[in-house]
Amino acid sequence: MRKVTILIPAYNEQEVLYSLHDRLNEVIDQISMYDFEILFVNDGSTDDTLSIIKGIREYDKRISYVDLSRNFGKETAMIAGLDYVDSDAVIIIDADLQDPPELIPEMIKYWEEGYDDVYAKRESRAGETWLKKWTASRYYKILEKVADIPIQRNTGDFRLLDRRCIHALRQLRETQRYTKGMFSWIGFNKKEILYNRDPRAAGTTKWNYLKLMNLAIEGITSFTIAPLRLSAIFGFVVSIAAFCYLIVIVAKTLLLGEAVQGYPSLMAVILFLGGIQLISLGIIGEYLGRVFNETKRRPLYFVDEYNGEKMKNEPTKIHVDSLSKVGAGK
Repeated sequence: MRKVTILIPAYNEQEVLYSLHDRLNEVIDQISMYDFEILFVNDGSTDDTLSIIKGIREYDKRISYVDLSRNFGKETAMIAGLDYVDSDAVIIIDADLQDPPELIPEMIKYWEEGYDDVYAKRESRAGETWLKKWTASRYYKILEKVADIPIQRNTGDFRLLDRRCIHALRQLRETQRYTKGMFSWIGFNKKEILYNRDPRAAGTTKWNYLKLMNLAIEGITSFTIAPLRLSAIFGFVVSIAAFCYLIVIVAKTLLLGEAVQGYPSLMAVILFLGGIQLISLGIIGEYLGRVFNETKRRPLYFVDEYNGEKMKNEPTKIHVDSLSKVGAGK
């Protein structure tokens, strides 16, 4: 019997866990030809998330959990879960029930037809402000134009991944992670399904605009060097314009005897060029900072507990045998 793992990153989701478990049970109980595992990754929750997961595990042995040593962020929690998956396929879904578990049978159907990555695309986004929808739309349009890979617009982490994709993602160990781009970067045979996203079933979102902005910067700097090229082009254009303006000033002074206007024009040019230089240095700093973080080669995360077993201070668990079988068939 083929095994499917449902991977759920969770951070302070105590209000919704019981509802999530009930809806998942209603779905997977109707699919009897697969062996299901529900794997929670507790991303350093400070509420009762972990104790609730342990309580559910007492009467439902399909539940597994990985308890991270602290909050590392959702992107890292997902790769932690993938490292602990030992299945033919994994389905990533958020704990807040905005992504309906009822799509799981359709995902599995397309997987059986030969697709490796079955991802859900949002037709509507209930419970989100017009500003968030508008900024998301603008961001994806910009990323599509500058990225070196195809970008899946209005998609999140809700998807089914074949074990070929799992093995590929395990090899991408960078600390500055933008998993949505990684799903596109690894390639393989993809299938899109449409759905309407629901509002949160309970609790509050953990994403504020500052975190979303950081994630957006990760997406741009992880998959394109367009900002560096843009700053170089802009610097070249400004230099040419300044040189042409200098010729005009010299010509007017020599031929027409016109006095050179000093202080105002000088200050305007200095401030303008200074601003351009600071912007360019900031862009370079973003990329340099990422290089600095990667060269430290720190483990992505540490696990405090796995299914009741306290972990020692060892490097993160990576399925070495699985990593050596990249591209293996289903």
